[in-house]
Amino acid sequence: MHLADRPARRRLDAALDDLSVTFRGMTARPDEHNCECHWGSPEELSLLKTPDAELEPDLLRRAWQATDWTDHAAVLRRILPQFARVLVAGRAEPLFGLEEAGHSFARGHWQQWPDEHAGPVREFLHAWWAQSLTDPDAAVPAHQVLAMCAEASGTLAPWLADWEEQTGRLSDRRLIEAVTEWEYELLRDSLPWSVDWYGHDEKERRAELAAWLLGHAAARLREAGAAADLQHRIRLLGLTDEDRWTDPHWPGHRY
Repeated sequence: MHLADRPARRRLDAALDDLSVTFRGMTARPDEHNCECHWGSPEELSLLKTPDAELEPDLLRRAWQATDWTDHAAVLRRILPQFARVLVAGRAEPLFGLEEAGHSFARGHWQQWPDEHAGPVREFLHAWWAQSLTDPDAAVPAHQVLAMCAEASGTLAPWLADWEEQTGRLSDRRLIEAVTEWEYELLRDSLPWSVDWYGHDEKERRAELAAWLLGHAAARLREAGAAADLQHRIRLLGLTDEDRWTDPHWPGHRY
């Protein structure tokens, strides 16, 4: 399939181009600093204060992962055009999961930026999410993109709503893949990714995801021909304690 036949990829490319235009010329604050022993050299720090200079992959990673910038929002705006393309290409290299990139977005409080800045970020996230569900050549698994978008925005609702609207065969396959990845953690009443320190409730988010799987996804998995064992594991999310563990279809997970 050619790019011309992939509207989600065209939308994503347009969103990436818009980020490049919107944040062109941005820099970190002139007085921004970080620990030379743990973060990097003064020469590397100076690159964050130089507009549009391409950053080496390791420097870019350290820039978005650092939690102690004086003005994280300014650093995020500085690196966003390059950072977003690295994310889409699957080259972000988080320590544990892609939700860490979402935490970096959240620390920048991008949703509080002026509309001319927040709008392109929002469109990028939605365009990337749609592409992960509908493009067979998407570089990043959809379940990882969902975790990133949920943490970046502080909510699951719009991303799950988007998934409900994407009803094609590939989107269904992405759902099967995601549930396969998630069921072990969900059955131990845990969220399948980590939330950051800034106030999100992991139990509440896990409950929201489980309710969506039980309500919307269960029927969709059945219609998509998901394995019976996987369908039973979603059904088990509606049971608690001994009812879950003694069900004849309990998978025997040990926690």
